[in-house]
Amino acid sequence: MDRRATGTGMGDAPADTLFAPASGFGRAAVAVIRLSGPAAGAVLAALGGPLPAPRRLSLRTLRDPADGTELDRALVAHFPGPATYSGEDMAELHLHGGLAVRARVLAALGRIPGCRAAGPGEFTRRAVLNGRMDLAEAEGVADLIDAETEGQRRQALRQLDGALSRQVAAWRDEAIDCLAGAEAALDFADEGDVDEAGLEAALLGRAQTLRDALAAALADGRRGERLREGFWVVLAGAPNAGKSTLLNALARREAAIVSEIPGTTRDAIEVRLDLDGLPVVLVDTAGLRETEDAVEAEGIRRSRARIAQADLVLALVPPGGTAPDLGGAPALPVWTKADLLAHPPPGLAVSARTGLGLPALLDALRERAEAGLGQGDALITRARHRDALERCLGHLDRLSGGGPPELMAEDLRLAVRALGEVGGHVGVEDVLDRLFAGFCIGK
Repeated sequence: MDRRATGTGMGDAPADTLFAPASGFGRAAVAVIRLSGPAAGAVLAALGGPLPAPRRLSLRTLRDPADGTELDRALVAHFPGPATYSGEDMAELHLHGGLAVRARVLAALGRIPGCRAAGPGEFTRRAVLNGRMDLAEAEGVADLIDAETEGQRRQALRQLDGALSRQVAAWRDEAIDCLAGAEAALDFADEGDVDEAGLEAALLGRAQTLRDALAAALADGRRGERLREGFWVVLAGAPNAGKSTLLNALARREAAIVSEIPGTTRDAIEVRLDLDGLPVVLVDTAGLRETEDAVEAEGIRRSRARIAQADLVLALVPPGGTAPDLGGAPALPVWTKADLLAHPPPGLAVSARTGLGLPALLDALRERAEAGLGQGDALITRARHRDALERCLGHLDRLSGGGPPELMAEDLRLAVRALGEVGGHVGVEDVLDRLFAGFCIGK
C-alpha cells in the first residue's frame, strides 16, 4: 500500500541517486545493477540512449558517458516513481555477469555527478522514508533475505505483507479514539450536563479491551523471536556418552572430533539443521564430570551455561550410565549406543553407529521445535516490537486503575506513542541506523 500521503515522521529522502549491484557477487550469467533517485532516468539515458517504455526490458548498448567506450550489451528497464520499490524513479541494468563488466559499469556510474554508491539497505531505507513501507515491513525484508528455513520464510513474508503493521495500526487507532474521548472529557468537564462518570466508565472499558488484546498477543512464548534465532538443543552427558558421535550423525557430516579419550570436547560446537522448515541448532558440549584439569573445567562451566539457556537438552545416557544433573533445564532423555544393548530400555534409544532410533529422535526434536516456534504464524518477531508493546501495555495497566483525568489522558498519549514506534511513526532514527546497517548492499 502506498503511504506517501500519511508521512512517517522521519524526514524527506535525500536528492542524490543511488546505484548498487542487486545480485550476488562472483561469476554469473547475469548481474543486475539497480538505480534509485531523481536522476535514475537521466543516468540510464546517458548510458544507453533513449529511455525504453516504462517497466519494459529493452536491449541497449551501454557506453561510458565520459568517453563513449562501449561497456556491454545489456537489458535495461526504467521504473518511474512513485509506484516503485523505493517510491522514487528507479532503473535496472541487466548486464552480462562477468566481474570485469560489472566493475567497469559501476566505475562509470560513480563518475556521474549526483550519482553515488548505495550503502547497506539504502534502497529499503528510501522506501521507508517515502512511505512505501513502514519500519516493521522493512524488518520483514531483512528477515526474508536472512531466512534459511521454510518457517522463517513464512514468518518474514507475513511481516513484509503487513500482518504486524495492520494489527498495530488497528490498536493505535483504538488508542487514539480513547485519547480523543479523554481529551473531550477534559475540555467539557465544567459543563453541567456532562456525565463524567459515564464517560470515564466507557473509556476504561474500551481501554481494558485494548489492554487484553495486547496481553494476549504478548503471551506467545516469544515464538517469533525464537523462530528467527532457531530452536537451541544442547547435547549433554558424561564424557564418552556419545554426544559428538550423535551430533555428527544428526548433521550427516564430521562436525565434531570423536575420540575414545574422555574430555576431548572442550568448547561448544554448533550445527544448524532444517527440520521440516524449522531452524534447529544442535550444540555439542564438554562432558559433565568433576575434573582437576583447568581447561576442561572451563569447558564444563560453559556447558552448564549453555544448558541453562537451551530450549531443550538431550540428556544422553550411555549403557551402564546415569542421567546427567541438568539443574532443572527442559530435558529429553536419550539412551545412546543402543546397538550395544541386548534389550534397549523404553523411551528414545539410539545408535549413531547403526542409525537405530535416529528417525524417532528427529521426530521428537521436530515436535518440540514446532511447539516452541510455531510454523511462522507469530505476530511479534523482534525484541523491539515486544518492548514497545509491553510499554504500551504498562500504560494501559496504569490507566485501568483510574485517577485524575489528566493522568489518564497522559497514559493514553504514551500508549499511542509506544504503538507508533513499532511501525516507525515516531522517534526511530536510531532504530533506522541499526536496522539498515545489517542489510546487504543493493537492497
